[in-house]
Amino acid sequence: MGKKKSNTPAEENLILPTPPSTSAIVDTHTHVASTFAMYRTRYKEGKYTDVFEFLRTMYEGRNVETILDVWCEAPVQKLWKEFADSATSAEDRANKWAGVNYWFVMGVHPHEARLYNDEVENDILEAMAHPRCVGWGEMGLDYHYDHSPRDIQRTVFARQLRQAVRLGKPLTIHTREAEEDTERILKEEVPKDHRIHIHCFTDSPGFAQRLLDHFPNLYIGITGVITYATNQDTSPVIRNMVFAKPDEPLRILLETDAPYMVPANLYNSLNGMKGKLPVCHSAMIPWTAEFVAEVAGEGWTADRVMNEARENARKMYGI
Repeated sequence: MGKKKSNTPAEENLILPTPPSTSAIVDTHTHVASTFAMYRTRYKEGKYTDVFEFLRTMYEGRNVETILDVWCEAPVQKLWKEFADSATSAEDRANKWAGVNYWFVMGVHPHEARLYNDEVENDILEAMAHPRCVGWGEMGLDYHYDHSPRDIQRTVFARQLRQAVRLGKPLTIHTREAEEDTERILKEEVPKDHRIHIHCFTDSPGFAQRLLDHFPNLYIGITGVITYATNQDTSPVIRNMVFAKPDEPLRILLETDAPYMVPANLYNSLNGMKGKLPVCHSAMIPWTAEFVAEVAGEGWTADRVMNEARENARKMYGI
């Protein structure tokens, strides 16, 4: 019996065509180690065996300016320090990160809340002192999968928020199908003027609006999931922003959540490539921006969306 033919596109397709925007890319939520691991899993004979070589190739000529790497496992992966230390000097960033500004945040994802303990928290607190660390997260609630019991999720979420607020660290929040508890806990634990990033927003537009109204320094994270036909909630959030304040910048951050969520509209630029790309990466951000501009309507371009999101990232994380 013959070997089953793979429908995974050749890895050369990960090197993208000319993007729909020439503005600088700031990816405010990516998972670098997981992205490289996914690449190695899906392309076992792949040509890149070093994470830095892989990223340099993907980013070359793509104007990727800044990435915000997210570490959210329990126990904490020790690899974070190798990555962060390799980005402390401009020379290292030029040689290893292709000149990209590397920053990171750390927390414990709600999926792994059951594993949160004093040792994990102490490891996170150590990371918070690193000069490349700009926030605490991702953390929050996920009632879609319930990989950790909900009561434990709530307890650990509140505990992490208290530590982050104490340190004055911006918050990267994961919330899915947990609107009431997420909103309540945030309002109980977080000062109104604290900086908050609601990562990869897919919940109701009303929920987004309540958070935006209450927290003036809160931003909605937009990933490639906005381009999916199955997602009916994220685009209305953009339309509501434009309708309410048409002359003001969108309160959004652009992100990939790589290795997941390849923007669906990217395939329009891939000249009939067969199959679906198994790995997302930061150079795909312009296609998400292009879709956001189409949703926002007249007067909006991918460049405008990219530039406003870049300024928001500076306000949110200082990057």
